[in-house]
Amino acid sequence: MGVRRSHNTTGRSHSMAVTKSQIVAKLAESAEISKKQAGVVLETLVSMAYKNAKDGFMIPGLGKLVLVKRAARMGRNPATGETIKIPAKKVVKFRVAKACKEAVLG
Repeated sequence: MGVRRSHNTTGRSHSMAVTKSQIVAKLAESAEISKKQAGVVLETLVSMAYKNAKDGFMIPGLGKLVLVKRAARMGRNPATGETIKIPAKKVVKFRVAKACKEAVLG
């Protein structure tokens, strides 16, 4: 009998991501407020991030949401190998803070 291996090809563990309700519950517990109030705080934070992303929206210790202009470039259709022109566009990126990297990566 051989060793049984997981079919997980992403290299990640099988743990689940933290859900919105778990975040709200932890915020409510930590701040000693109701879950409804914590939900409003979370929704307000997200709304502020959307509205201010074009100017940069920083969450201290976590990172910064920024709008970046990506230049036009040449690319390749992977199915046909044909060279194609990719137009310039705006994209939203999240730049992780140094403190976050150190806390997560050690």
